[in-house]
Amino acid sequence: MSEKKQKNSLSLIHSIKEELKHDKLALISTIFLLVVFLTVYIYSMFLKKANYVDVNIMDQYLAPLTNGHLLGTDNGGRDIIMMLMISARNSFNIAFAVTLITLVVGNVLGVITGYYGGRFDLIFMRFTDFWMILPNLMIIIVFVTIIPRFNVWSLIWIISIFNWIGTTRLIRAKTLTEVNRDYVRASKTSGTSNLKIMFREIWPNLSTLVIAESTLVFAGNIGLETGLSFLGFGLPAGTPSLGTMISEATNPETMTDKPWTWVPATVVILIVVLAIIFIGNALRRVADQRQAVR
Repeated sequence: MSEKKQKNSLSLIHSIKEELKHDKLALISTIFLLVVFLTVYIYSMFLKKANYVDVNIMDQYLAPLTNGHLLGTDNGGRDIIMMLMISARNSFNIAFAVTLITLVVGNVLGVITGYYGGRFDLIFMRFTDFWMILPNLMIIIVFVTIIPRFNVWSLIWIISIFNWIGTTRLIRAKTLTEVNRDYVRASKTSGTSNLKIMFREIWPNLSTLVIAESTLVFAGNIGLETGLSFLGFGLPAGTPSLGTMISEATNPETMTDKPWTWVPATVVILIVVLAIIFIGNALRRVADQRQAVR
């Protein structure tokens, strides 16, 4: 079994490489994202908290290329490039954490409901239908407002509570098709436990789909976090975020006269999310090809 899994893994990697070779846009996006992530995390490692927390009124709203500030400074006299790196790191960390929780919960619940089916699946799907029609954004804002000692982890768990539905439904749908395949019937006949069939036989066959789904979920989470922070209901006050940088545009004076305070963050979000979507589309094609072959 381990040798078979190793072959499947190598086959998956080969399929992804071949798809990236043919899709130049996805390949460029992959290289671009690697450069962005490495730059953001390495740069932020060498910054002290005081650098982006302390306020310097004398350097407030300096224009780009002034006093060594390539992109200028913000309302606190802090360098825009420095704030961009810290804000991007915080936004990416939130998106990474929410994506991880979403994928774990969504995959586990999706495989279980799809495998057992029947009344259990019917009841659970009606619950997810109800959960989907709730005004998620409004409920998240309410939770952010009323939770005492609100912090970064509070935001991560609040967003995760509402983000697992889509992944669960996708994995459940694919599991329903896998349950009817010969290898699952053979495993059931041979007495293999349900747990092993679900997570050692069915789930590995969904790996390509999971990878493709994770990229799109990650892009969505970046957008959700920055949107909440833009509205003032995201990261705790004083914690830099791409959304809080963009919120400078809500001030008419800043929006027109000092665009360097919010345009860079907007460009970063736009380019990063588009790059992730291009990569996700390429991975989804790989998943579709592998499912068609099977």
